[in-house]
This record gives sequence, C-alpha cells and structure tokens, in this order.
Amino acid sequence: MSPLKISWKSLWSKPLSAALNIMLIAFGTGILTILLLASTQISEKLENNSKDVDLVVGAKGSPLQLVLSSIYYIDFPTGNIPLKAAMELAHSPFVKRAVPLALGDNYNGVRIVGTDTNFVSLYKLKTAQGKFWQKDFETTIGASVAKNQGLKIGDTFYGAHGLTGSTDVHKSHQYTVSGILEPQGNVTDNLILTNIASVWKMHDEHEDHDHEAEEHSHEGHDHADGTHHDHKAEHQHKEIEKADESRELTSLLIQYRSPMSVAMFPQMVNQTTNMQAASPAQESTRLFSLIGVGVDTLQWFAVLIMLIAAISVFVNLYNSLKERNYDLAIMRTLGASRTKLFIIVIAEGIILTLAGTVIGIALGHLALEFIGSNQESSQAQLSGFVLLYDEIYLFVAGLAIGIFAAIIPAIQAYRSNISKILSKN
Repeated sequence: MSPLKISWKSLWSKPLSAALNIMLIAFGTGILTILLLASTQISEKLENNSKDVDLVVGAKGSPLQLVLSSIYYIDFPTGNIPLKAAMELAHSPFVKRAVPLALGDNYNGVRIVGTDTNFVSLYKLKTAQGKFWQKDFETTIGASVAKNQGLKIGDTFYGAHGLTGSTDVHKSHQYTVSGILEPQGNVTDNLILTNIASVWKMHDEHEDHDHEAEEHSHEGHDHADGTHHDHKAEHQHKEIEKADESRELTSLLIQYRSPMSVAMFPQMVNQTTNMQAASPAQESTRLFSLIGVGVDTLQWFAVLIMLIAAISVFVNLYNSLKERNYDLAIMRTLGASRTKLFIIVIAEGIILTLAGTVIGIALGHLALEFIGSNQESSQAQLSGFVLLYDEIYLFVAGLAIGIFAAIIPAIQAYRSNISKILSKN
C-alpha cells in the first residue's frame, strides 16, 4: 500500500478530529481569501476610476466626500458651484481639460450624470450600440446598466430626484436611450450619461424657464464612431456658458496642462474662490489607508486562526503517533523503511492543510460573491468570481503549515526504536 493511501486511511480513522482541523484551516484561509480579493478589487477600482483625473473642484466640504461623489459616485455631493465661476476655472491656463458634472438624479439607484463630450474623451468611451446623446433627454448608458436594468436602444424611463430611491419621480420629462457603451471595466459601466441641460431642465419649476438656455443646450454632434475631438468639447463648453449665469454645476474634473499646475492650481482654487480642490490620488490613498486598518486587523485574526490550526494539526498527529507506535513498528518489521514512515506522517499533515486550504479558498470566493451581490452600491461592487495569481501563496502557506505541524511527529516516527515498542506490547 502506498504511503499516501496509508496516510489517508489513518486520517479518516478519526473523522471528527480530521474535520475539526480542516475546518480551522478553512476558516483562516477563507478570511485571508476574502481580504485578498476585496482589497485587490478596491485598489484596482480606485486606480482605474481616477487615473486620468488630476483634481476635482466642487463646493466646500469634505475633500474625500467630493472625490467619492464625483469620481466613484458612492457618496452625496458636497453641494453645487456657480456655473460662471466653474467656467472661469475651466479656462485657466493651468487646465488642459475640464469636465463639468451635474448630479442629483437616479434611475433605480443608477446615477444620472449630466456632462459633455469632455467626459467621453476623459474615459475614452465608445459605443457598442447606438450613439452618444445628441440632444436633451437622450442618454448613453453603461454596459452594466443595460444588462441589469434591461434597457435597450429606444427605451424610455423617468429619473427620480436624489441619488438613491424612486419616491420623487420626475414625470415632466422622460429620458430615451440613444446608445449603450462598450464595457469599460470602470465606473462608467454603471452610469447613465446625458447632457447638462437635461439635468437643469428636469429640475426647473416651470417648463418655459430660460428659453435661451434651452436653444443652446442641444448637442448636435454624432460621436457614434467613437472619435472625440477637443474642438467639439470646447464648443459644448461655449454652449454651456450661454446658459443662465444663475445655473449651477456639481463639480469639475480637471486635467492639468503642465507639472507646474500641481503646485499652483489647487492652492489658487482653495484660497481665491468659494470652491475647494481635492486630489483624487491623495484622497484615494487616505481612504485606502482607513480601510487598511480594518484589513490589517482581520489579517492578523486570520493568521492567528491558521496558527491555532497548525498547533491543532501538530497535537492531532503527535497523539495519533503515540497510538500507532505499535502499528508503525509492525510495518518496519514487514520491510517498511524509516523514510517511508517519515513520508506517511508528513503526508498526513499536508493532506489536512491542503484540504482545508482548498475548501477555505472556495468558501472565500463564494462568501465575497454573496457579499457583492447584496451590496447597495453598484459602483464599488465586489465579485467572488475573480482569480488572482497571489492566491497561489495561500496554497504555499497551507503546504508550509502542513509540513511544519507534521515535522516533529514525522521525525519521531523516523527515530522510533522497534525493539522497545514491540517489547512493551
């Protein structure tokens, strides 16, 4: 009989003990798997969604809240900023591109974002079906929105006031789906995009308010081929500027023109205007450091469980060895070598820990998928159906724990004195 088969039969001669050890290892590995998957996905989402945005300008308040609401769309905006002041900043010599945002409505929890073609250029968006919005109340929706909400080209829907909930529905206007974006792997997959004038009009108390702004709000540009030019975005800026100066925006996404802008522009905004400038890179780092405190705590907790599991495996093998001394001695008399006995005991430790590791990783993926499917926000949704290269280190850790826990009992089996053991029995 092979050493592996002997080890397997030996372990399951005491199923409760083996199951307890596997459960401990699986629990610790599962926690580590969840933390690894979640922290990696959160880090990637933070990086992918903000990598081309140098600065966010918005109303005074929490810089982190401003970044979360304007880049990740997972918080409420800090307020609104005057259109005139925002456009003055957009024309600053420090600014290469300024993307206006008008937030405030949702459709079944999906944010409706009023913006212009600068947003399309910033995220390098392309349509999979249809075209980009051309006029008021036309929308281009993200790939995930189309899938989850069951929307297709030509469908209509009503927006609701607020960033969540559907209690205050705007029945005066309905949006029409004119295009569906290609999957981007970032926040735009979960957004509904339209022009800024649509958001303004949706909140007007009277339909006939500001006819001049209405005339200039149409964006008669066909971007269905996925090509976007700066002069078109500049033209739309001019159209926005022709609107009533009492209009407001939620925020501006800024791309710097030169390295000098990094030092000069945020300071200018914070000191000379009633607005604030927040760096996505700095705020994302601060956010991840806050999350990291809890992650580190849970990691140490999982490591402690794994250590307890290793001790449990060691005790189990040590006690089992005492009970099986006579059986092992008989095996030696029948021709089994010292090395074979050593391998049998080591194999028992490895089987226990690897079984626990595999079960733990599987449970970790399933648990994270369950957590992700029950998240309220689609912008930070986590998935358990993601495989990471780093998970191989969990297998290596399981292998190491198995060898570590079994090494002393295995050495004892190797050094066992056959004559003494047989004479006692």
